[in-house]
Amino acid sequence: MTHSSGEPPGGEARAHWIDRGTVLWRAGPAARHFLALSAGGGITWRDGDLRGVQELIRLLPGTLSEEQRRAWPHLPAHPAFTVHPEDAGMVREALRGQVVAAARDGSGALVAATGVQIPGVLDDLYATRALTEPLGPSSDTALRLAVWAPTARKVELALYGPGRSSVQPMRSDDESGVWSVQGPPSWLGREYTYLVTVYSPGAGGIVTNEVTDPYGLAVTPDGGRSRLVSLDAAALKPPGWDRLVKPPPVPPHRASIYELHVRDFSASDTTVPPALRGTYTAFAGTAGGDRAGAPGGGPTDDTAGDIADDTAGGTAGMRELRALARDGLTHVQLLPVFDFATVPERRQDRTEPDCDLAALPPDSEAQQECVARTAARDSFNWGYDPLHYTVPEGSYATDPDERTRELRAMVAGLNRAGLRVVMDVVYNHAHSTGVLDPIVPGYYHRLLDDGSLATSTCCANTAPEHAMMGRLVVDSIVTWATQYKIDGFRFDLMGHHPKANLLAVRRALDALTPERDGVDGRSILLYGEGWDFGEVAGGARFEQATQGNLAGTGIGTFTDRLRDAVRGGGPFDSDPRVQGFGSGLAGDPNGAPANGTPGERRARLAYCADLIRLGLTGNLAGYVLPSGRKGSEVGYHGSPAGYTAAPGEAVTYVDAHDNETLFDALAYKLPQATPMADRVRMQVLSLATVLLAQGTAFVHAGSERLRSKSFDRDSYDSGDWFNRLLWDCERGNGFGAGLPPRAANEAAWPYARPLLADPELRPGCADIGAARAGFGELLRIRASSPAFALGSAEEVGRRLTFPGSAEGVITMHVDTEGLDPCWASVTVVFNATPSAQAQALPEVAGREVALHPVQAASEDPVVRESSFDPATGTVTVPARTVAVFVSA
Repeated sequence: MTHSSGEPPGGEARAHWIDRGTVLWRAGPAARHFLALSAGGGITWRDGDLRGVQELIRLLPGTLSEEQRRAWPHLPAHPAFTVHPEDAGMVREALRGQVVAAARDGSGALVAATGVQIPGVLDDLYATRALTEPLGPSSDTALRLAVWAPTARKVELALYGPGRSSVQPMRSDDESGVWSVQGPPSWLGREYTYLVTVYSPGAGGIVTNEVTDPYGLAVTPDGGRSRLVSLDAAALKPPGWDRLVKPPPVPPHRASIYELHVRDFSASDTTVPPALRGTYTAFAGTAGGDRAGAPGGGPTDDTAGDIADDTAGGTAGMRELRALARDGLTHVQLLPVFDFATVPERRQDRTEPDCDLAALPPDSEAQQECVARTAARDSFNWGYDPLHYTVPEGSYATDPDERTRELRAMVAGLNRAGLRVVMDVVYNHAHSTGVLDPIVPGYYHRLLDDGSLATSTCCANTAPEHAMMGRLVVDSIVTWATQYKIDGFRFDLMGHHPKANLLAVRRALDALTPERDGVDGRSILLYGEGWDFGEVAGGARFEQATQGNLAGTGIGTFTDRLRDAVRGGGPFDSDPRVQGFGSGLAGDPNGAPANGTPGERRARLAYCADLIRLGLTGNLAGYVLPSGRKGSEVGYHGSPAGYTAAPGEAVTYVDAHDNETLFDALAYKLPQATPMADRVRMQVLSLATVLLAQGTAFVHAGSERLRSKSFDRDSYDSGDWFNRLLWDCERGNGFGAGLPPRAANEAAWPYARPLLADPELRPGCADIGAARAGFGELLRIRASSPAFALGSAEEVGRRLTFPGSAEGVITMHVDTEGLDPCWASVTVVFNATPSAQAQALPEVAGREVALHPVQAASEDPVVRESSFDPATGTVTVPARTVAVFVSA
């Protein structure tokens, strides 16, 4: 207990009020324990005692039940105290003021005092009713606004403009903690906030916080106020929205996903009009300035007709997306498009780099210095810093007040290009505590044992284990699915969510029907980052939505096993030259000491090959490898390498927005003298391990065209320059843009500098075209046969085998008898070595075997050299080549 004189003893909150009758607190020896209360927040520490206490809730020694231990696993060592039965009626009112846990010895002297964490007791008191009460704006019968604020003493609705403002009282439901108000339809279009009068531990007293609506559907530019809208209003819909026809859905084990940032897509595309670059409208056919009505959703005289294809189809980016869809790509995943904090939403408020970046040397420090000067005010950020979870980001709109209509037009444009749309969502943290915490202080964000804010995800962690934060996640997802026709959701840092929360999301989506909701919720994909770290690691607070825990749920997780095996090493290596199967470990050493001795390299290559074989099965826990070990028996950094129960639960990838692009990783890892043509072959071979695997295939936008970020491993705030996605091969692939930004990359500059200065490492149009052609062929092969989408662990175990192969070669054979109308089997040979390899295929002895028709007509003359000798049952595959053979 350490407090300065006059200080409220709430700076720390080491006591945990977990339900209406139980407090957990390591108070130490004391004769009496109690909760000291002050309605106005006047309790302070002065002269060795508490001052300003108005009432007490007595605490008696207690014990935790098994149910309570399961619900609060991170607090088992905390002694339990029970609220005195005679004081139980004081609990609700106590929570509307200051609560301090205190203890006195036998003489009455104060021996301990601390603030109290209250999410558990709030859930116990209010969640049963609150979980079913409508929140935010709704208009089923009359316009209604509602906010959950059970600890507030008063909540009012502040309405603004045009030309007038007013404050409306709101009514409280003491059973649910929900405050609500009804109003006329004329409120639509007006800006609003809530005025929440509440005790704030941070302020040490009662304050009135003016806050936006966490359930709001629209905001003013930069999110200062919420705005009342009806998403059913014609003004907020692009023409043809209600008649939009989507591409057919595919199950997770058939999906192929292209990860794309809205601004990257068109910021560097000179075929897009300058005013539309970096916006939602670059994906759609209608001009962004063709305003359809007032922001509130009033009448519109728009007669533009259905969303047109022609303008969008004429841009380089949309032509490429349509071509990818024709090749077999099924989904585009967009990095966050909800309202985020770090880009000014009005274009005139932004400042872009003013240097001639293209004129600077390729290995210069000057580019990153110039970009850094404007990073805080430029147009670029990945967007993993949420403000309002269920509002579109305004900086991607031609006018932030048009964000809803233009985002919908983007979805429609992608759908009409033949692609379904996945949204990257970030509910595990917020940019700050400023939106949620002022409404219910201490509830929406996860606190550590001492009451400090958990920030393991980067910033202010949220607490979806608390009932109403968990509900906010579910309700927000349902809104995006029904109102914006989003076809899938990728959860950022999903392991910081309870598994129960993700299952609740899945149930809510599955309940959506086309007849009632306009959406087939069962067709919506659900996957995310199942990493295990931070204060929740190892199930410390709840059963997490991590890789192994989600087996059997149908919810996908990214599989880092194959990624590391193909690329080599891991994302946090001090020496980026550690090689893997796709980067030279198989017979093309780069001489880096980090790669070890020849014997160590061979052992690692064998291990990498097993990780890749597992990845090709969909990372199945029960699959038996040629070594006789099940996937779950192969280790990966202390965890089982195989962990899924069905292949559709694996999201397989070799690069993503995080860490270096695949091209940059290969630039580090392949010997510097490796010819560009061979680099292209290794890029395509690496991508083939993803596209020809069971499960969901995931590709970072631009990998098919050798995209580089000039070695930037964390380009979230690196501006358009380092994040360029270039559809015009004449402008290169982004390599040689200068040394990557200092903050995340300086330690690797000694490795990067000589490579960036090497002109031989900059691909030309022929190289980029070869990579794109090879990628497209792999997509077409994936789509050509059910061999790559077996769907269940049983089918994979029965049909998919790995014949013995030479070192640096992986052969995968799929028996498609009775499954594929064209072929009886499909065999894939991944030859990562720098020489041709012969592979015996006893599985197809006596059959007619040929190179897959797509590869037989390939633009790549090398893959066309792949051959089958019927006399010996042997296939021969050229160096650095993936070849697919089919048998009748």
